[in-house]
Amino acid sequence: MNPILPAARALLVATLIAAGGIVSLLVAHGAVPNNARASPYGGSWNCVWGYHREGDRCDPVVVPANGYLQPTGSGWECERGFAKVEQRCVKIDIPAHAYLDESWLNHGWRCERGYRKTDTACAPIVLPPNAYLTDSGYGHEWACERGFRLAAQRCVAIKVPAHGYLAEAGDDFKCDRGFEKRGEACAEVVVPVHAYLNSDGASWECERGFRAETAACTPLKVPANAYIDYSGNEWRCLDGFTQRGKECMPD
Repeated sequence: MNPILPAARALLVATLIAAGGIVSLLVAHGAVPNNARASPYGGSWNCVWGYHREGDRCDPVVVPANGYLQPTGSGWECERGFAKVEQRCVKIDIPAHAYLDESWLNHGWRCERGYRKTDTACAPIVLPPNAYLTDSGYGHEWACERGFRLAAQRCVAIKVPAHGYLAEAGDDFKCDRGFEKRGEACAEVVVPVHAYLNSDGASWECERGFRAETAACTPLKVPANAYIDYSGNEWRCLDGFTQRGKECMPD
């Protein structure tokens, strides 16, 4: 047998006996009150499960009817279906078409789908024609079907003009490529000479070397010692030259 093991065992026993003696000494001198135990870190004490600290003593946790001790044992909570009111557990009054919800934001209950909360009751949500219920808990509880838009608490049909189509969201229309939205119509985009439709298809841009002026593309007048910049629609002076008016002059 390893001779170290008996020695270690003896040391452990002595330590436990000493610890027990210290706790007894603390209790005897009033340092640790009844229903408490000395902290393993020293210099303090904690109440046992079912008691809470009150000054320099440990008082029992008084659990009201329909309540239970917290896992820590130092407080209490109400059972499901009851709400804490001062030192009591009061039954939550659930109205018709509602169910228990422990979120404090909903005061213990929430209305069923198709109903909205009004003080202490659940009132039915009235849907206008061409609408459907949503899962939103705030604002509108309903939305308009595709092809309709909200207007004055109604769902109004979207009038899609010629050269238009319903947008992906279904609550507005967009114009075909080559047409732009003007009010409730789609007007053809007039592309001038030396221009092309841009990526969105609803406007135009000038070709490189031309500048947009009103509804036309006019050629750039590039002076000596200058070049067309990255945009393709303006010019800049070469290094060593500075723009003065419409010319590039040496620095």
